[in-house]
Amino acid sequence: MNSNKIKILLIIEVLGRPPEHLTETLESIIKNISNEKGVSVLNKKINEPKLIKDRNDFYTSFAEIEIEVDDILGLVPIMFKYMPSHIEVISPGNIIISNSILNNLFNELAGKLHQYDEVARVLQVEKKILEKKLRELMPLDKKEDKESR
Repeated sequence: MNSNKIKILLIIEVLGRPPEHLTETLESIIKNISNEKGVSVLNKKINEPKLIKDRNDFYTSFAEIEIEVDDILGLVPIMFKYMPSHIEVISPGNIIISNSILNNLFNELAGKLHQYDEVARVLQVEKKILEKKLRELMPLDKKEDKESR
């Protein structure tokens, strides 16, 4: 392993049905991660789908994926694109980051957070519009209407 590279363990979880679809989805995610610029998949383990307790129609599974990235900035797109439930830096034990790389990292994170905030705000406005239209189309009796506000 190149000493400048960073080795990371990711855990990616999926939920759904049928169970075969979960395994196929995890395989596809791993393939997509391996195609990311500056990322190499070193090892992978896909766990067998398990039936979710008290839900006889949904399954869960997860993959443990060991990757190597060229630098810490290579991890940011992976985090936002694939949303791993767990990230563990395996090596190196210490990472020295210059101010410019740290600035890029924080700006990338801030940019993504602003994008998600914008989406959330748009969805809130659209939800209010839909609720208003629903109330206009299907008026509730006055008691129910007051309770729902």
